[in-house]
Amino acid sequence: MKGGFRVDRPGVLTLLQDAGRFGYHRFGLTTGGPADPLAFNWANRLCGNDPGMTALEVTIGGLELECQADTILALCGADMPLTINGQPKESWRSHRVKSGDRVALGYARRGMRAYLAVAGGFNIPATFGSTATVVREGVGGLSGNPLQAGDHLPCADTSDRQCLLLGRGYRPVYGGRVLLRVVSGYQSALISRDQQERFFASEYRLLSQSDRMASRLAGPPIDIDIPDLLSEGVCLGAIQIPPDGLPIILMHDRQTIGGYPKLGSVISLDMSQLAQLKPGGLVSFKSVTMAEARRIRLAADSMYRQLKPEVCG
Repeated sequence: MKGGFRVDRPGVLTLLQDAGRFGYHRFGLTTGGPADPLAFNWANRLCGNDPGMTALEVTIGGLELECQADTILALCGADMPLTINGQPKESWRSHRVKSGDRVALGYARRGMRAYLAVAGGFNIPATFGSTATVVREGVGGLSGNPLQAGDHLPCADTSDRQCLLLGRGYRPVYGGRVLLRVVSGYQSALISRDQQERFFASEYRLLSQSDRMASRLAGPPIDIDIPDLLSEGVCLGAIQIPPDGLPIILMHDRQTIGGYPKLGSVISLDMSQLAQLKPGGLVSFKSVTMAEARRIRLAADSMYRQLKPEVCG
């Protein structure tokens, strides 16, 4: 099959993702979508794509592809060494490739997830309105599965676009510690003030059991004595407190309902940093109001719109 990319090595975990699957929670289908929307959006933007076009989310690394199209690609996110025909190439910019070229990603030195976009996006049929792959539900992508060796990723030949780059000073920096801003929810009233203060004063460690469904933390437990709660809808970033008191932060592949008490929710902007934290990394929290969260979001959106990538070829 021609016209796209052939997967020679799928890497540790590589998923097709678009902006996410919205409007299907009532059927039990979660949102999916990129764990780091900022890096995902930049990968598409540097290819001249409309927002939300289907790209690859590469966790940890190890992906190898053979080009079967003449196109432009860009890699943004975690620091994964990128080579084209064995030659090192820079991330956070787009590159021209032609049929027969080999594209390879090494293993992440900083961060956890990188996004590989191509001009025009990958041409994958939508399932329930989206191409976002959710392996637990078996929907999206290629039959709901991670990429496998031999898979074909169709895309159009596109050679008439300029290559673009994002200046180094504007690229996110991924480290071993993140500060997450939290808006308290109505169930926080069920948690005593001293336990809430304990939560915001503590530092937690990200456990290796974390995945696209939830980030699990180890550290000072939050002591709560709450009767059984009715399950209700849960949002991205919700901080659940299970019976052992160790917080769980719900990610993009979260379940659609949950019954654990929720202290609040991490603001959406900070979820990108959490998605790039490696197991063993440190997590702390800061309380913000809904109005502050809104101002933070609007300022970030304004900065993204105002940043103009540079033409580089």
